[in-house]
Amino acid sequence: MSAKASGATRLALFGRRQNREVIYRHTVLVRLTHWLNALTIFLMVGTGLNIFNAHPRLYWGARGDEYDHPLLSVYAQSAHGAVRGVNQVGAMTFDTTGVVGWSREAGEWTARAWPAWITIPSFQDLADARHWHFLFAWVLVANGLIYLTWSLASGHARHDLWPTKADLKAIPRSILDHLRLRHPAGEAAKRYNVLQRLAYIGVTAIIGTMVVTGLALSPGIDAFAPWLVDLLGGRQSARTLHFISASTIVLFIAVHLSEVVLAGPFNEVRSMLTGRYALPKEHE
Repeated sequence: MSAKASGATRLALFGRRQNREVIYRHTVLVRLTHWLNALTIFLMVGTGLNIFNAHPRLYWGARGDEYDHPLLSVYAQSAHGAVRGVNQVGAMTFDTTGVVGWSREAGEWTARAWPAWITIPSFQDLADARHWHFLFAWVLVANGLIYLTWSLASGHARHDLWPTKADLKAIPRSILDHLRLRHPAGEAAKRYNVLQRLAYIGVTAIIGTMVVTGLALSPGIDAFAPWLVDLLGGRQSARTLHFISASTIVLFIAVHLSEVVLAGPFNEVRSMLTGRYALPKEHE
């Protein structure tokens, strides 16, 4: 490429940048707590699935064993000379061969609720998985408290997260815009839309539920506050609620990442790395 062409290219890029307003969207603390949360939840999901593999069944009440009817279970079953993976939810069963229950590991089929590639820290290690899980649970709690304290003290929660009456009235329009893949642009992109606000408030509540139910599964907390287990309906109920909360977090992350891709991954990720966000142009 000639020097003249290179200069023209730089000028064109500069012109495009000049046509888009760049704002400082995320503070340093928001970015740090976001990425620490992302890493922590990734590790907790992996270790949680490793723990789940030790007894891949969920019950409701104080107790649960092989003689009780589980709400959910994942197992391998032999039928007609073949082994199949089965996921049972209530009275319904689903063939999940190759995904969960019965999957291929290092070229060989094995009976596991969740495959080894998704469990942390290893193929199957209940003791270490529990140690890792509880360690990062406290990291999640500390990180969350720092973010929550700052949000309340700085007014971030009130100004940027809590929806106004106008926001609530705009819910149908916001849903329609998302279904049409029309994301906020121009001035509207300078603030979180109502669905983002509700989603962030909701996920905060879900993380809180996950923390509380996780505490109820700790023998030390049980001895200190046995009323917490009773409040949740029993130890097995707490375990089921913990699994549901964690699954909801995973669903939120999947939707969140999809929205990042649809809204423009480079701009979105850059804003969470540097804090700077280029406002999308107004829809024509």
